[in-house]
Parts: sequence; structure tokens; C-alpha cells
Amino acid sequence: MLDAPNALETPLNGLKKGQWNKRFRLITESTGFYQALGSHHMAGFVDDGATLLVTFETVQGIQALSEDAQPLGWEFSRTLGWSHLAVISDGDTWFRHASVYEFFDQMIDDGFFEEFEQVVFYGAGPCGYAAAAYSVSAPGAKVVAIQPQATLDPRVTEWDPRFPEMRRYSFTDRFGYAPDMLDAANEAFVLYDPREDLDAMHAALFTRPNVTKLRMANMGDALQSQLMTMEILFPLLQAVGEGQFSEAQFADLYRARRNHAPYLRSLVARMDQAERPWMTAMICRNVLSRMSAPRIRRRLEALEAAAEAGKVTIPPAKAAEEPPETSV
Repeated sequence: MLDAPNALETPLNGLKKGQWNKRFRLITESTGFYQALGSHHMAGFVDDGATLLVTFETVQGIQALSEDAQPLGWEFSRTLGWSHLAVISDGDTWFRHASVYEFFDQMIDDGFFEEFEQVVFYGAGPCGYAAAAYSVSAPGAKVVAIQPQATLDPRVTEWDPRFPEMRRYSFTDRFGYAPDMLDAANEAFVLYDPREDLDAMHAALFTRPNVTKLRMANMGDALQSQLMTMEILFPLLQAVGEGQFSEAQFADLYRARRNHAPYLRSLVARMDQAERPWMTAMICRNVLSRMSAPRIRRRLEALEAAAEAGKVTIPPAKAAEEPPETSV
């Protein structure tokens, strides 16, 4: 048994999957509880404050995204004193398994979620689907779902060809259609890139009075990683848990994209694709006035050479303009 006060400081990086599972079990047994959920799922609870963060994650995602290979919520427990329930899968399963249903049934019967003043469900992609779907277990909870699928029932989303291996699983029984499961939530936030067609189509299915859809145009198909790199995922979830989050708050946080190289390169590439050299040059000059960006500098130099040759028209060099918003 590990020392409970220091257990969450234990790094889990560099471990093979079996070793990681064992260490995770030992730590959560010392801080709350651990429960195996069949052969491909597990749950571990950190008992701390009156705010509970419920995260849905995969072992592989945790090991890839966390420097210490720790579940996302442990940082919230260490820093803010929140309680944390990690529901973890081995691979992308969308948590469609009877053992997971039974676990949440048990939590409902035990009144587990009623012990907390605030409950926040979080996940991304398949885990975002699960965060929305299982939030019905805690009426009044708040939900943050990044690029969630609404369902993989082919009768509803036959237009999504990405996950054919999941078509043998049922999305019509318990905790099935994620948008309907949000009806009991206090509020939910769905983050997506509207230029990723399939993600946007799923997001449209989440249209509900208590759902706010937050657009992250030109950010691509790995939004969780982008939010973490920009260092705004933690403050976003903190604001939700403290009841201070809104579209305006998100807009303030999301200004970090103006110094986020992958976003800026994506924006330049989109202007190139649209054959808008004037706008491309304006963006490049704005970026280079604020930061070092060798790839963008090379693109601007190529545009300036093309303009001198009379191949394109770009604005004369002057003080950089404010870059366009992501809706461009």
C-alpha cells in the first residue's frame, strides 16, 4: 500500500501496460478505491474535495499525453484539491460494455455523485462520447466533451466511415445516444473544429438548450492535444468546475492560438489553398511581427518574390495587421 498523501506524486511513465495497471490500482486503492470493470476497463477514485472531476481516458492516451503517464485528474487533485474518478479503457472502446453500465448503476444506487457539490464529466473523441453518455448518472453535472461522437449506430451516422470495427457494438441500449443523455446535465460544452466535416456533423447532433458548442476552426482533428499544448485545458476545466465558464471566457483563453505555431501554419495553409495571397501575406507579416516562425518567414519571402515577378498581388510591407479570426 502506498502512502496516501504522496501517492499522486508517483510517476507512472516508462511502465509496460501491465505494470502501469498495477501501479494505478495500488495508488487509487490508497486514495479512494479501485475497481476492475471486465478485462478492458477500470475505474480509480481519488477522494478529496467537494468538486468531482470524472474523466474518461485510455491507457494509451494517458501514456502519450502525460509526461508522468498519469490520469488527467490527478493534477486537479494535487493543485486544486478536487476529487477525481478516472474511468479508463484499454484502447478505444467508447466504453460500450456491460461492466461499465453496471459500474455506473452501482454509483447511482450508492448515491455516489450526490456526495459532491459539483460534478464535471470530461473526455475527448470516444472518451468525449462517454463523458456525455454517462453524465446522465449525475443529474445537474457539467460536461466538457471534445470532438465527441453522438453515436456510432449506422442507422443514425452511416455517413461516418471512420470506425467500422465498432459497428458490431450496440449504441441503442443503456447509456446509448449521447445527446439524449445530456438532458439531465446542468450545462455541457462541445468543442470541435467546424472544418473537420465529420466532427462538425456529430457536433450538430448535440444541439440542445443546455449545450454550448465552441468552435475551434483550423485546429484539426487533435483538439485535446492542441488545448494542452496551448496550456488552456486545465484553466478551462477549472473554470467549469468553479461555475465561471462561458463563451466569453473561452474566447479569452482561446486567444492563445495567436501564438500557437500549428494553428498559424494551418491558417496560412488554408489561405494558400483558397488562393488568397493578399490575406496570406497579411497573416505572415502579423505573425513575424510577434514571434520567430521560420516556416512562415519562408512562405512570406516566397510570396514577396512572386509579387516582384508579377505573379501575385500582395499588400505593401507595413505594420502588421491584426490577423483574421478563426472563422476566416
